[in-house]
Amino acid sequence: MKAFRVAAASAVAMLLGGACGAFAAPAVPAVVNVSADGVCRSVIDFFTTPCQLAWYGVRLYGTIDVGLGYQTNGAPLDRFFSPGLTYFPGKMNSGAKFLASPNALSQSNIGLQIKEPLGAGWSFVGQVESSFDPYTLRFASGVGSVHEFIGVPLVLQRSNGDASTQGTFYNSLGFFGFSSETWGTLTFMRQNTLTLDAVRAYDPMGGSYAFSLIGFFGATGGGGDTENARNTTTVKYRINLGNYRFGAFGQFGGYDLGNSSQGAIQGQFGADFDVGGGILSADVIGSFTKDAVNQGLSGGVSPLGVVNPLVPQTLTATISDNTGVMAVAKYTVDRLKVYAGYEWMQFANPSDVITSFTDIAGFLICANCTEINGTTISTTTYNKNKILQVVWTGARYSLTDSIDVVGAYYHYSQNNFATGANVVDCAITSIANASCAGTQDVVSALIDWKFAAKWDTYIGTMYTKLNGGLNSGYLANNNWETTAGVRFRW
Repeated sequence: MKAFRVAAASAVAMLLGGACGAFAAPAVPAVVNVSADGVCRSVIDFFTTPCQLAWYGVRLYGTIDVGLGYQTNGAPLDRFFSPGLTYFPGKMNSGAKFLASPNALSQSNIGLQIKEPLGAGWSFVGQVESSFDPYTLRFASGVGSVHEFIGVPLVLQRSNGDASTQGTFYNSLGFFGFSSETWGTLTFMRQNTLTLDAVRAYDPMGGSYAFSLIGFFGATGGGGDTENARNTTTVKYRINLGNYRFGAFGQFGGYDLGNSSQGAIQGQFGADFDVGGGILSADVIGSFTKDAVNQGLSGGVSPLGVVNPLVPQTLTATISDNTGVMAVAKYTVDRLKVYAGYEWMQFANPSDVITSFTDIAGFLICANCTEINGTTISTTTYNKNKILQVVWTGARYSLTDSIDVVGAYYHYSQNNFATGANVVDCAITSIANASCAGTQDVVSALIDWKFAAKWDTYIGTMYTKLNGGLNSGYLANNNWETTAGVRFRW
């Protein structure tokens, strides 16, 4: 216990001392006092050892990630928004702010996981997980955060943005299935897409909200739209055959079953190779999503891109058919991991004409209903196909067994998919409309110190800038944020 108190004191010193102090703080080993079965026997064991909360094949797990940060263009914390803060520029972000900064390195969550042997090498598996805001203890609902500000001007909005979370106790995961070391794993119901799993495995920042573009924005993990990074009625299959692996994912049912599309399919092929004394891992994933939903607030933007922040915002649900290909790689040698990834996504008008539907959070969305409930639906946004491309690279190096340093670069690029009068407007100014060509660039750096078995503390910084159509409707086109925090995972 004494060692834990010393480690905790050192972590606080690092948190307050900044990046320079991070290298000066020595790693203090955690107290090791784990029972033979790895199950916690006391409250002290729970906080100071790697023991687990497990009974009869069921494990209770969780993450709490809290911190403080500074943003040159920020927005206040919101109780429903999944990350808590818009670490990257949101339309409402403006002005320097010191902010309570939850979930910067990873989403706070709590869940139950089960693996029960059935015999002959088979097991029953299942998982239920809920993400939440550690400051307000509210279940995360990205969709709810958008609806919260219908009719509210930008200058009065808190952080908000669309997401696959919908405010329920299974807003992250809720699946069951069967697993075999020989025949693979087959699971059903609410689970991540293959592309979201790949983002978390091949992102140098591990899908961080505060330091990763592809972690904060779910378009990459959703094959185009963030609401489709996970869906409620799905089937997923994975199998490893020697050095090779295969995966398949399908979403059945539609909006009426709690999904953000009317169907989706993904396929994956990957492998691991011994190269130059290290391991090269690579995967390719193809995806198609039918009638995908993306919800966002807009209003008060002139034909030449001038933003009036006092105009109340309306909600538009954009429906599209999305096709994508993702290619990712990671090379691990000794203490170094090098990452790279690329995704190509095409957005086309939807297969079906949608005039009304109930979204994943239970809100009614209908076409031309701005005077009724502040919502409308667009099924003609992509009369000319939109192409969004994402590239990223970075590296993680372990200075010691407990201290990692990470650096990353991310880049978004979209084509000019303007039609009609928007073609002329985009020719006059690149920020006239969201359909103009645009880019977003991000650089970030992080120091992460695991000072005890279940504890780590970190400090990181990130700079991002929007250009062209990706900057249309924003109060500020850039943000430099620095965040320090403490994370407890069990």
